[in-house]
Amino acid sequence: MTECETALPPVTIAPTADVDDRAAIGAGSVIWHLAQVREHAALGEGCILGRGAYIGPGVTVGNNCKIQNYALIYEPARLHDGVFVGPAAVFTNDTFPRAVTIDGARMTAEDWEPVGVLVRTGASIGARSVCIAPVTIGRWAMVAAGAVVTRDVPDFALVAGVPARRIGWVGRNGTPLTDDGEGRFVCPITGDRYLEHEGTLSEAAAT
Repeated sequence: MTECETALPPVTIAPTADVDDRAAIGAGSVIWHLAQVREHAALGEGCILGRGAYIGPGVTVGNNCKIQNYALIYEPARLHDGVFVGPAAVFTNDTFPRAVTIDGARMTAEDWEPVGVLVRTGASIGARSVCIAPVTIGRWAMVAAGAVVTRDVPDFALVAGVPARRIGWVGRNGTPLTDDGEGRFVCPITGDRYLEHEGTLSEAAAT
């Protein structure tokens, strides 16, 4: 180890957790009681996986994500860095789910094509919300508790309801932005400024 390198913290896995040997778990991640991580799933560094949470086969989770108790992340979902998933949230993967074929036979993996949810950097998914795949949650967006997301969510959008609709904008720290007029928004906590144009929000250039 060189002087510029530092030792990464170890992975912590509760004895009651079920982590497949073929899963990849990043340094410093913590997996709590009764959580399950399936084969070929990948968790980045510094993640927290709460009690009873489920990560499906091949799901990828970025660095420093927090997935709370009993959240269900079905394949082929992808979470970028810094994503928060609240308790009992669900990411679906079947557009038209059936248990059996039209002939009454039990369906197998070959009988349907899974579709995934994509969550971009810094976004937050509220408790007991449901994201109906295929759908993309934009950067730093926030999905309110109990919402049902049926269409893509723009960057920085605050969405709520069934089905979820945009009710405002949030900044990087999650605080609702204040409307400063003429498409300008400001974070009341940090002072960061944003610009709205044709239904999208972007960070204003620093002056």
